[in-house]
Amino acid sequence: MTLEVKKNIFIELGHFLKQFNANETVKNENVLKNDLFFNEFNKLIELSQSHNGWYTPEQVYFAIQSWAEALSKENLEKWLSNYNFDSVVQKNIALILAGNIPLVGFHDFFSVLITGHSVLVKTSSNDQHLLPFLAKYIIALEPKFADKITFVEGKLENFDAVIATGSNNTARYFEYYFKDKPSIIRKNRNSVAVIDGSESKEQLLALGEDIFRYFGLGCRNVSKLFVPKEYSFDAFFEAIFEYQDVIHYEKYANNYDYNKAVFLMSNFKLLDNGFLTLKEDASYASPISSVFYERYENLDLLKKQLNDEKDQIQCIVSNDLIDGSISFGETQKPQLWDYADNIDTISFLLIT
Repeated sequence: MTLEVKKNIFIELGHFLKQFNANETVKNENVLKNDLFFNEFNKLIELSQSHNGWYTPEQVYFAIQSWAEALSKENLEKWLSNYNFDSVVQKNIALILAGNIPLVGFHDFFSVLITGHSVLVKTSSNDQHLLPFLAKYIIALEPKFADKITFVEGKLENFDAVIATGSNNTARYFEYYFKDKPSIIRKNRNSVAVIDGSESKEQLLALGEDIFRYFGLGCRNVSKLFVPKEYSFDAFFEAIFEYQDVIHYEKYANNYDYNKAVFLMSNFKLLDNGFLTLKEDASYASPISSVFYERYENLDLLKKQLNDEKDQIQCIVSNDLIDGSISFGETQKPQLWDYADNIDTISFLLIT
């Protein structure tokens, strides 16, 4: 398959995904293979929460629409024009995927196929249905992909390189087990927001999206705030009040009750609005339903700290306070070229 053929297949996948929306799902008769796949995918979305309690329809639709927007002709051209695909030697690439948010491993899956390699996929037990379904759709569009996509339930074998995503603990295992193979091993990372008190209510409301989307389970979710020494959280709490319905999701509410109780029994001082706790803490990884915060006196010193600790940070949100930071509300809308851990997956696959 030529690069153009592969690009067109994924553009068509984008058209397919675009039909499924939380507000209204409308079948587009011009989408290829819709008679075979539309109703089945609609049912899978409805069943997703039974497969994983965190995969509510709202969150699954959001992930689907994010990929529908990403898989446009313009985005693919902009992304892939930076690379030379002329000398790719086809290899077998193993993927060990996470399952913290819907379709979290799709970018790696997509990258392997677009570079011309074959993919061996070991899905997370938390996300075993969405990606295999999209693989079936891709194969229906181009049967040649059938020989390039394999989902593995047992031990991974006969692969040339690996991309594995997990916790800091599993990363140590991956690094040992795959020490003789070219690899990308992803560990725990968290995202932060830097606030200076000048933020508008709209920006703080958008920050709520960065915190609560996917219930805070993603590495791109903001789990830590850096605020000025005398900062008052009144405006922050007022802005994010719109997200109060999150407490009505049982799994989130259980985490809120448990983590709040643990903090209080440990005599930690908390700020609390009934669905989110704020705890002053130097760590980056806060538990679900809680956000850590740290006060700063000097922005330049904070910039140095963030640079020194960049290996723990996925992305930074600010109102242009930090070089390379992104706008409030944009953490869960990465572009195709926004690589996890800032490791260029395509370059890795082209030289592997």
